[in-house]
Amino acid sequence: MLERAVSGAVERIVVQATSQEKKAIAAKAERLGLPISELMRRGAAAYETTEGEADLQALAEAARDAADRAAASIDDALDFIAASNQRIAAMEAQAARTPARKAA
Repeated sequence: MLERAVSGAVERIVVQATSQEKKAIAAKAERLGLPISELMRRGAAAYETTEGEADLQALAEAARDAADRAAASIDDALDFIAASNQRIAAMEAQAARTPARKAA
């Protein structure tokens, strides 16, 4: 059995599970002769991220970084377009104020 500090203070952790999951956990604890809380503590203590999960995590982080860079590029492009539209509007306003020259 796992050794636990005898500090007297015990805290509760709520774990949500479906009805089927709860029944399976309770059945496993009974088969092992453990209280459900002990089974859950042992399971949490024994859990280790697998290499595949670490690779997926790295891939997810790379995808997030790429999405952030793409969003920044889109923002830059939209800023450039807005500035360009302002320059075009200013040139069109200037052209509208200047009388047209007659061809000779």
